[in-house]
Amino acid sequence: MPEQRETLEGFTESDFSHGGIRHQVYRAGAGPAVVLIHEVPGIHPGVLDLARRLITRGYTVYLPSMFGKPGEAAGGRAIAKSIARICISREFSVLANRSSPATSWLRALAASAHRECGGPGVGAIGMCMTGSFALAMALETAVLAPVMSQPALPAGLTARRRAAVGLDAAELAQVKARANQGLRLLGLRFSNDRACPAERFATMRREFGGQFESIEIDSSPGNPFGIAQSAHCVLTVDLVDTPGHPTRAALDRTIEFIGERLRPEAAATETKEQE
Repeated sequence: MPEQRETLEGFTESDFSHGGIRHQVYRAGAGPAVVLIHEVPGIHPGVLDLARRLITRGYTVYLPSMFGKPGEAAGGRAIAKSIARICISREFSVLANRSSPATSWLRALAASAHRECGGPGVGAIGMCMTGSFALAMALETAVLAPVMSQPALPAGLTARRRAAVGLDAAELAQVKARANQGLRLLGLRFSNDRACPAERFATMRREFGGQFESIEIDSSPGNPFGIAQSAHCVLTVDLVDTPGHPTRAALDRTIEFIGERLRPEAAATETKEQE
């Protein structure tokens, strides 16, 4: 019986294999590549909205389907199924002092995307349970714009794990060396988000210094924008797409950050137009 294929409107679909791991990858757009790694429960409508924003700004978006059903809404049942899949899969295991096996596959995908699309390099956006994957992807030299949005792994069950960034000592040293040579990194979180502990961003500020840019949106009780204390998904579910709202500002800065690294001439032109 032929394997059933999920399709997403406007995207071409193919398989990508590396190191014994295979996933469907959806691609659309033109220009430098951005690997957008979905959050739980999968490639839900909010992730697709983010992908299409990037496409309209002149990027080729690669959407790997790591778990879940592509296109399915981010409902409670779908979230539970995806979390159960992640918890039992060795591919997605993330210890405090080691990157997930899935990140080797993602680095290979980034290298392949760079060969296909050209340009100075590749952007990578990880979110929630894949947030730390974007940091591990920076071990691949083609990745020039890693964005960690609410990185929730390793799970913050202990003080050590809350401060962990999902890299071993050698991997961390390699990313630090790249930062010392000019690599910049962007991190996003809500201030009251227990799933993405403040200690994790403190570690990245300490290790990467001024090369790590952090955006921490106020979600404390009584915050000026009425953001829920439970807010977690900066770029998708909890995004308020209104100019002046801090989540919209975080989204705009994310796209600007990627442009500075992958389309510097276009980014400079857009900045002048805004002025």
